[in-house]
Formats: sequence, structure tokens, C-alpha cells
Amino acid sequence: MTFSRRRRQQSEFQRSALNWCVTIGSVFLCLLILPTRLPGTELLGISPNWLLIWVVAWSVNRIPFDGAIAGLVLGLLQDALTAHFPTHALSLMVVGYLTGRLQKQRYIQEDIVSVALIVFGMAVVAETVMALQISAHYLLVPSSPYPSLGEIWLYQQKAALSSAILSSLWAPALYYPLKRWWEQYQPRELD
Repeated sequence: MTFSRRRRQQSEFQRSALNWCVTIGSVFLCLLILPTRLPGTELLGISPNWLLIWVVAWSVNRIPFDGAIAGLVLGLLQDALTAHFPTHALSLMVVGYLTGRLQKQRYIQEDIVSVALIVFGMAVVAETVMALQISAHYLLVPSSPYPSLGEIWLYQQKAALSSAILSSLWAPALYYPLKRWWEQYQPRELD
């Protein structure tokens, strides 16, 4: 192995390590700002779903399986910060899978407006999955601490619309820097 080839491999390793550090760092930044209520980031007591935005940004250029795995991991991290039920892992897995599927089928183009629309739709899907989990628990467990089905779905409408509006408005702030970073630091082919 020549010196220049070894140097290129080392450089690729450093680039890959830096890419993973930034990617993981962006996840932890999303986890840190998730519970905060900054001015302009709250509507009817709901704030943007930063992890959902991250999952969409990750999944839009990847296969559905990669999106689902990212959603699972981020959902479990969010569950670690909150209660274990209803689980966020299921809703973020569905979001990651569906987003990867959208891009795979080429239903959308990848630009900021399209990503904002995807985030809007996926926020509604995520909130619906959460409401379905609560509804199932309400129906299956007689001593459920949750309100009635009507109240669950009334709150779901408010939460879905608020989350969808805020998340889609804030999506470019997270999506665009991550997209640019991932484009710049994709691994290069070695000669």
C-alpha cells in the first residue's frame, strides 16, 4: 500500500468520523431543544417535533428501512426522556418508513418546500399513530387513566394541526444545514 493511498484512506476515515459526529450531535441537539419552549416555537401549548423533522431530513434520501431504523432509534431516545407509553418509536418508525418510500417512488422532489410539506403530513401521521395507541389502551384496559375516546381524538386534532404547522415552518432551519452537510461529506470512492 502506497503512502498516498494510506493517506487518502486516513482522510476518508477522518471525514467519515467527522460526519458521524455531526450527525449524532445534531440528534442530541434536537433532543435538547425538544422540551424547550422558545418564543415563536409554541402554538396552543404544542412545540415543533424536532426529532420528526430530523427523521424526515434523514429519510428523504435513503431507503425506507434506513428511515424506519432512524425513527426507531430516535423514538426510543425520546421515550427515554418521556413516558414509555404511548411510544414515540412506533410513530417515528412509520414516519421514517413512509418518507423513505415517498422518495423511493419519486413522488416528490427534494427541495425545502417539498420537505416542509412532507413534515406537515408526517406530523399528522405521527400524532395519529400516538392517538391510535392511546385509543387502543383505553379500549383494552378498563381502568385506563386516559380520557374518553371523544376527548382523545379532539385533542389529537389540535395536537396534530399545531405540531404539523410548527414543525413544517421550522423544518427548513434543520433540514437545509443537515442536507448541505450530508451532501458535502458523503464518502468518496477510493481509486
